[in-house]
Amino acid sequence: MTELTKKATLKCKQQVIRAVRFNVDGSYCLTCGADKKIKLWNPHKEIPLKTYGGHANEVLDAAGSCDSSHIVSCSSDKSVILWDVTTGQPLRRYRGHASSVTCVTFNEESSMAVSGSVDNTVAFWDILSRRQEPVQTLKDAKDTITSIKVTDHEILTCSVDCHARLYDLRMGQMTSDFVGDIVTYGSLTHDGQCYVLSCSDSTVKLFDKDSGELLNTFKGHKSKDFLIENAVNAKDSHVISGSATGEVWYWDLISSTCTQKLVHSRNKPVVSISHHPTDNFLLTACEDEVVMWGESTTMEE
Repeated sequence: MTELTKKATLKCKQQVIRAVRFNVDGSYCLTCGADKKIKLWNPHKEIPLKTYGGHANEVLDAAGSCDSSHIVSCSSDKSVILWDVTTGQPLRRYRGHASSVTCVTFNEESSMAVSGSVDNTVAFWDILSRRQEPVQTLKDAKDTITSIKVTDHEILTCSVDCHARLYDLRMGQMTSDFVGDIVTYGSLTHDGQCYVLSCSDSTVKLFDKDSGELLNTFKGHKSKDFLIENAVNAKDSHVISGSATGEVWYWDLISSTCTQKLVHSRNKPVVSISHHPTDNFLLTACEDEVVMWGESTTMEE
C-alpha cells in the first residue's frame, strides 16, 4: 500500500470538530463544530467556502446530498436542519427527537434524511414535502444510536446497547447482531458484503452481512471513552480507524495486519475520519484541526 502523507491542514476555528465528512464526489468536505456551526471546505486547496449557523448547540454530524445542493445536520439541541448549500440558509428544521441527535445522513437519492438520537430512535424525514413529523420511527434500540449508514435498500444502525441492526427495506426485515461491547460506529464495505463495527473495547470487527459471522478483528488502537469512527478505503483493501492516542491505523482487510500508522497528533484523540469515495485521500479530525492525507507524489505539482 502506498504511504500516505499530509496534503492539507484545515485550521477550522470551531472549538472542537465533532465530525468531518467528504461530500458525494470527494471534492468538498464538511466540518461540524462544538461552536454550533458547520463549515464547507475545499480541502484540496485548504479553502473555507461557507459557514452555516442556526443550531443552538454543538453540531454532531452532517451529510451532503447526492447532488451537493443540500446539507443535513444534527445537533445536541435535539434538532435536524436541512440547508441550502448555495444560500447558506436553513430550509427546514425538524424537531421530533426527545434528546441529542447524534448522527444523520441522506438516503441514496437524497429524498429522505435519516437521524439517530440519544432517545434510542431512528427517524426518517421526508425532505421533499413540508411535513414536520418523521415519516417513520424505528424504536428497536434500547440505548443511544451512535451511527447510521444507508444504502439503496439497507440501513445499518449501531447502538450503545451493544447491537448492530441491519434493516432490509426491500424485504421488510430487521437483523440484529449482539456484538458484546458498545458499538461506537459502523460502516459498510463498498461491495456490500460486510460491515465494519468499531467497539468500545478498542477493537474493530468485520462481520459477514448475510450470515452475521465474525470474519476478522483489528486491534492496536485505543478507544478509551471516545466514540471512535472507522472507514473502509475505496478499494475495500484496508480498514481504517482513529485512535484516542492520536494515530490513524490502517489494517489489511484480509490479514488484519497493520500496514501503516498516520500520526495526526500526540495523545489527542482522532475521533472522526472520512475516506474519499473513489481516491486514496483520508480526512482526520483532531480537536480543532482537520488533516487531509494523500499519496505522496514524487513529481512537484
